[in-house]
Amino acid sequence: MATLATESAADRLDLRLDGHRRELTGYCYRMLGSPFDAEDAVQETMVRAWRGMAGFDGRSSLRTWLYRIATNVCVDLARGRARRALPMDLGGPCAPVESAVGEPTPAVEWIEPAPDPAVLPAEADPAELAVARESVRLAFVAALQHLPARQRAVLVLRDVLRFSAAEVAEQLDASVTSVNSALQRARATMAARAAEAGPPATLGAAEAQLLERYVEAFERYDVDTLVALLHADAIQNMPPFRLWLRGAADIGRFLRGPGRECRGSRLVPLAANGVPAFAHYRRDPAGGYRAFSIGLVEPVDGLIARLNHFVQPALFPLFGLPERLERWPETGRPALAG
Repeated sequence: MATLATESAADRLDLRLDGHRRELTGYCYRMLGSPFDAEDAVQETMVRAWRGMAGFDGRSSLRTWLYRIATNVCVDLARGRARRALPMDLGGPCAPVESAVGEPTPAVEWIEPAPDPAVLPAEADPAELAVARESVRLAFVAALQHLPARQRAVLVLRDVLRFSAAEVAEQLDASVTSVNSALQRARATMAARAAEAGPPATLGAAEAQLLERYVEAFERYDVDTLVALLHADAIQNMPPFRLWLRGAADIGRFLRGPGRECRGSRLVPLAANGVPAFAHYRRDPAGGYRAFSIGLVEPVDGLIARLNHFVQPALFPLFGLPERLERWPETGRPALAG
């Protein structure tokens, strides 16, 4: 009987911890810029919580205590690492369109996309969801990486998750004064980068129609139509390559040049980082289709402002999709797993 009671208590604890897993993943993703790192950080948080539960005295809520552990894990992971970025954030000029794409660089250098269901709340009122979407936007996550890890934690805990200054001070073993000072410095850094990030995506009925036209044009590989769907100053990033482009005309030249190998590709609609996204399958010369990239499309006021293509097939399982399809479905598109 004692064993059954112990197992029941353990099961209840697992359920309580798992109830916070999704929001902790979103927090760790904002801190670390990678869904893989975020998963590792959350798993480590759960392990530490299990081991330390006997010492949890209940002075704070379980949620606050878990965030304290997660913050320590993320700060430890971020310490000594180079910051993750998007190609356009590295300070170099956009690439000449005629040049080769070049060799890929290590994945640890780049911000990586995260599926919405992994990092956004399952239930929230519209105002809260709008804040959550903006706080996982690629440009926002990239800007966060410019902050020291503790400033990063203070900003996310205070401005995104709405913890009080006293709660954050407790989580960081700091004074309220130092938390407020760190928050002021973090906000100043983020404000300086806000203009570079551009306006947030707009996601109304007009944008839904825009995305339908984008998919149709891409699968036909109608470059003229694709270019017409872009803002004149649209930006394209393509990690893990350092290549980035600014301007609809240059993006069009790229599509007609190095990008022409994408003819015959197919797209699967997704949602990532609070914006529309697509899994891009390229036709395989050996037959079927193979995973090529996860592309995030950011529409602003009826035209596409930013294209971020992550040429990382290892991301596909995160979105419940296989890395290879023997054939394309005769009707519709491949379904996401789960």
